Amino acid sequence: MTRRGLLLFILLSCVWGIPYLLIKVAVDEVSPSVIVALRVGLAAAVLLPIALRRRQWRSVVPVWPWVLLFAVTEISGPFLLISAAEQRLSSGLTALLIAATPIMAVILAALLRLNDPVSGARAVGLAVGVIGVAALVGLDVRGGDLLGVAAVLLAALGYAIAPIIVATRLRGVDSVTVITLALLLNTLGYAPVAWAQWPVVAPSALAWAAIAILGIVCTAVAFVALFALIDEVGASRANVITFLNPAVAVIAGALLLGEPITLGVVIGFVLVVSGSVLATRRPQPAGGRDDGGTSPPASAAADRAGTPAPGIDPVAPR
Repeated sequence: MTRRGLLLFILLSCVWGIPYLLIKVAVDEVSPSVIVALRVGLAAAVLLPIALRRRQWRSVVPVWPWVLLFAVTEISGPFLLISAAEQRLSSGLTALLIAATPIMAVILAALLRLNDPVSGARAVGLAVGVIGVAALVGLDVRGGDLLGVAAVLLAALGYAIAPIIVATRLRGVDSVTVITLALLLNTLGYAPVAWAQWPVVAPSALAWAAIAILGIVCTAVAFVALFALIDEVGASRANVITFLNPAVAVIAGALLLGEPITLGVVIGFVLVVSGSVLATRRPQPAGGRDDGGTSPPASAAADRAGTPAPGIDPVAPR
């Protein structure tokens, strides 16, 4: 890996590992809908000039219903569900539950017959991952927190569905344009709700800073960095970041928020990540070469989760 590739790899591993920490900081003072509205609005403001320069808006016109569905499954639902769940759950536990996304994606792809049948190591990976989620819930979740767990797992399901939409219905459409349009649609959709739920008491500077970093760095800059990393090292190698993000989230929560690293977190982390690695493992291409020449992904969920969407690399799309 080149020095530039290594720097991008480290950047993305951190940038996609800290959103849960930032949400946890902000949600103590700001409602989930306001957090989402500001997050998507800031990200859209950063990416819009880039999308305008690419001049690919016409390419999304024939597939606009699928762009809308992508915007719902990738952003509208998951962003709100995760923010709401963190009113009950720790940031580290939330990140580990979201790490189950590739497991859900493999199951969905198998049900829809979009990939090879699940067998061998992938079947073992699914079983291990499910046991990991069960360990997290059984060891670390109290009865009153089950609603939060359900919200996070529903968000993970959205992250699993979104890349399938991209791979089957938005393939060949410019990624930056799709993401920017999805962010703009969510900005418009959440704006009136955020206006109605705007905090009466002014949030602290820390809460505002967390939301700003969440939108500008963890959403907009992260996408740009992802595309650069794929261009630099190929999609398959870029996929490795998806298995480091939960570790970053757990460590950040422990160091900065004092969240405990419990036995459930340790066992759940090992099982969920190991299961995801096995479940999303794909056969080595002939000649052992990385087929990283595929176009950058449009969805945030699959490149983060390594979803094996049909006909594209595991990283496509995040």
